[in-house]
Amino acid sequence: MKLSREVIIERFNKIAKNTLLETLQIEIVDFGDDFLVLKMPVSSKVHQPDGVLHGGATVALAETTGSFAAELLLDTKEFFVRGIEISANHVKSVRDGNVYAKAEFIHKGRTTQLFQIKVTDDNHNLISVCKLTTISLPRAK
Repeated sequence: MKLSREVIIERFNKIAKNTLLETLQIEIVDFGDDFLVLKMPVSSKVHQPDGVLHGGATVALAETTGSFAAELLLDTKEFFVRGIEISANHVKSVRDGNVYAKAEFIHKGRTTQLFQIKVTDDNHNLISVCKLTTISLPRAK
């Protein structure tokens, strides 16, 4: 079942309310059949003490992007998604502007999903490369 842009944005905004996503000001930017892009502003709220983007904030953005992409595959009344493994290689630092996480499917399984997530800045410079594995689990009845 293909969801409309409005439904996907509404679903994301609903799950973000009163969560880390709202705290980090993560927003949906774009999506397609095999990808999802989320954006996070880089400010002192997500800096390390020396004034650059904290790797943990970057990983939170990446995991959010992949997990939400996996959720778009599911009937969320029947299943929920959890990240089960994430790795990140941080290759460049950033002090301000925005970062964008683009999750692309490597594997779209019924139970597990595998993503490559590239995090870039406003100038399309590569900031981090992440790999995320998610699992889809049945909701308790």
